[in-house]
Amino acid sequence: MGHSRTTSALAAIVLIVLSTALHPALAQERDRFMDRIVAVVGEDVVTQRELVQRLQMAEQQLVQRGVGIPDRDALVRQVMERMVLERIQLQEAERVGIRIDELALNRTMENIAAENNLTLLQLRNALQAEGVDFNQFREQIRDELTIAQLRRRQVEDRLRVGEQEIDDLIAAESGAIDRDVRYHLAHILVALPQGADSGTIARAREQAGELRDRAVAGEDFAGLAITHSDAPDALEGGDLGWRGAADIPTLFARNVILMRPGEITPVLRSPNGFHIVKLIDREGGASVAVDQARVRHILISPDQIRGDLEAEEQARVLYRRIQDGASFADLARAHSDDPGSAARGGELGWISSGETVPAFEEAVAHLAVGEVSAPVQSPFGWHIIEVLDRRAVDASRELLRARAREILQNRKREEETELWLRRLRDEAFIEYRIEGLRS
Repeated sequence: MGHSRTTSALAAIVLIVLSTALHPALAQERDRFMDRIVAVVGEDVVTQRELVQRLQMAEQQLVQRGVGIPDRDALVRQVMERMVLERIQLQEAERVGIRIDELALNRTMENIAAENNLTLLQLRNALQAEGVDFNQFREQIRDELTIAQLRRRQVEDRLRVGEQEIDDLIAAESGAIDRDVRYHLAHILVALPQGADSGTIARAREQAGELRDRAVAGEDFAGLAITHSDAPDALEGGDLGWRGAADIPTLFARNVILMRPGEITPVLRSPNGFHIVKLIDREGGASVAVDQARVRHILISPDQIRGDLEAEEQARVLYRRIQDGASFADLARAHSDDPGSAARGGELGWISSGETVPAFEEAVAHLAVGEVSAPVQSPFGWHIIEVLDRRAVDASRELLRARAREILQNRKREEETELWLRRLRDEAFIEYRIEGLRS
């Protein structure tokens, strides 16, 4: 009995709208209920009108994607939950001073139109033809930009991926990361007996270090292996043959996969003893020549005190000072909102394509060495950029590490976003005024 009453209460929201088309006499009753509050979220509310609009949008999107429309109660619950989370995030954004001003919103709208090969007026007409109110669409985009900036600040900007984490991922999942590459390896083992005391371990480590030094100095690695290695493959000069990334022992992988032919690992410790590994050759995964630029920048970000227009104006003032001869590095240390690079005079080091946001990357691509850009806008704020040098490098190793870093960031982003949203929701006041939904 209770379940059917809940179902009826949830479904009524949709039925009021659907029945209007079939029974015009119900229109007045529908209008009377549309502004009823269906949820209280902090200091904000969700009205029935808003919920119905989002339900209609959700159904349209499901139809366009060819996905079956779920049970009405389930759809109401999912849509309501999404709206509640949006309200919570928008309130948090207001609390920390994030706001999207008209200039930034207008630029985004123009970009959306351009991506669809339309002018802004044509976009407005196209939306209206589909029954979408342009002003509501515009405000929805503002909300999405606000939430995106909030998540960048509260989650993404705080994500940290350590070099050790990258090494561990490459070692553990090298087969997935470094596909279609094979490695020709040789190795030397200085073995340890079971239960070796500290003196025996120290002597073995010292011997391994001396062997590595001799190999790095150019002595024949195979000869050293034949003479000194305790491994079963010693008579083969320590040759381990060709192996795919997934077939390399984890102990070796984090080093070998990032090495160039001819390079030798540091001394590696395992329960069996101390290992020295040489990468004789590799095949597959052809080297990738990448153009890099050594860059420095000054970032001026909008905040709760300084809006986008004020941030742009400050960036332009700093740009004019640089043009008049002021020190770029000194201005970066004094004014840049990127704390990591500001301490280095704005230095970002060598960057490759795809490592920065599109607007920043495009600006760098059009700058000559020694040239300083006028202020460039990105999602992070306004940048003044100088290209200090350019080079072409074999970036195979760097790209591998970049892929590993991206994998880790994506994993952490999803996990951290879920935790952050759950925490926000748990701390928020939520009161549902529809049966069948729980606060």
